[in-house]
Amino acid sequence: MSDEMQPTVTSPISLERRNSLEKAIQSRPEAQELKEKHILLSTNAAPALQAHQQELQRQKLTDSLNKAIATRPVKDELIERNILPDSTAAPSLQNHQRELAAAMRRDSIEKHLQTRPSPAELIKGGILEANENPLDGA
Repeated sequence: MSDEMQPTVTSPISLERRNSLEKAIQSRPEAQELKEKHILLSTNAAPALQAHQQELQRQKLTDSLNKAIATRPVKDELIERNILPDSTAAPSLQNHQRELAAAMRRDSIEKHLQTRPSPAELIKGGILEANENPLDGA
């Protein structure tokens, strides 16, 4: 016998399987592409430590979020600072409520402007002097 290994005779099924595996290996994505798709971890840690590293990162994020939640202001403070609306209406109706309040303010201002006394009436009532011009800014 020679020192070289003789190719073994294989069945056609194993040849098909080998060709199939070779095609799969050739079309396999690169490690960098798998890291970009978050399939492989992009870390320098040993594979045995990667799970522990992930758990530590998750715990750090959990601690950070818990701290942020603990220091967030209460609802009453947000209402006082005009961040949240002071409304008992359902959230889906609050926008309509704000629009209605603004329309009511516009109507009220318009009504007051329509009933506003003229400069002649103000002079007659002694509120303005005859030489005063209410339209001057000074």
